[in-house]
Amino acid sequence: MIYHDVERLGIKVSALAAGTWGVGAAGWGEVNDNESIEAIRYMIDNGVNLVDTAPVYGLGHSEEVVGKAIKGLRDKIILVSKCGITRKKATGFGKNAPVRDSSRQMIISQAEESLKRLGTDHLDVLLIHWPDVNTPFEETVEGLDQLKKDGKIRFCGICNFEADQIKQFYDLGGLDFAQYHFSLVENKWADILHEYHDKGIATMAYGPLGGGILTGAFRTLPDFAADDMRLNFYPFFKEPLFSKCQGLLKVMDEIAYGHNVDVSQVAVNWACNHPDITMALCGVTKIRHARSNVEALNWALTAEERETLNKAARTLVQ
Repeated sequence: MIYHDVERLGIKVSALAAGTWGVGAAGWGEVNDNESIEAIRYMIDNGVNLVDTAPVYGLGHSEEVVGKAIKGLRDKIILVSKCGITRKKATGFGKNAPVRDSSRQMIISQAEESLKRLGTDHLDVLLIHWPDVNTPFEETVEGLDQLKKDGKIRFCGICNFEADQIKQFYDLGGLDFAQYHFSLVENKWADILHEYHDKGIATMAYGPLGGGILTGAFRTLPDFAADDMRLNFYPFFKEPLFSKCQGLLKVMDEIAYGHNVDVSQVAVNWACNHPDITMALCGVTKIRHARSNVEALNWALTAEERETLNKAARTLVQ
């Protein structure tokens, strides 16, 4: 396992982290809780020391499953959850649209609820899941500071904030971690990740496999259910991006063949070793996926291969 020092926070984190959106079992097809627990524990047992979840993933179900998975292992991990979003029903992205609320009262109450579901007395990191433009950021940071003072969280940060928004949080002292969608097929946030990584912020990349498109498992356009998250959240399973991604996959096929690894491991290795990324979040609901993710760090892309991938991503997809 590769580890990165976050010097300003005094912690060391694994370059690979366990993501648990799919564990919530809402919009991700068939998901078995016991398999999810086994997969999370496999990653921890093999050196992964950060687990990421959120209350909105399956209306708390992901946190409940994570709580079971980390029982007896809490001191081995950096536990991350989120706040600032409420949803009535977990019926798929776009239905019963999530409501953003990062008021002081909401984030404190959501943190308390998360702690109960996770079976712990503190979170290592609490992130504002999406920016709430109706609540002053000063109020949100006050709520985070209160949670720190109460010993309920150690660090805080944001996900998915625009450039001006993350700057405000940084200036207010509310930024320890920053999480964005980032992969070979998604570089919208590359400049922000570069800037804040240089400032010493712990940068987290979610979706390093592009919702599954970079696993190589989808060579023809899939027929996902209408509420499937891969179809609704990620843009890669619709034309013209789907066909463009196939061109990139051909380049990845050659590199994977040369290292005798799965195509997905090329994408994971690229993300975990990116100079602007502290850790890459890979979702796991099955132990075979967890094993593949961990093994992706047992070898290394050459500098030439990284440049080949970067060039292919720029010309074929981005």
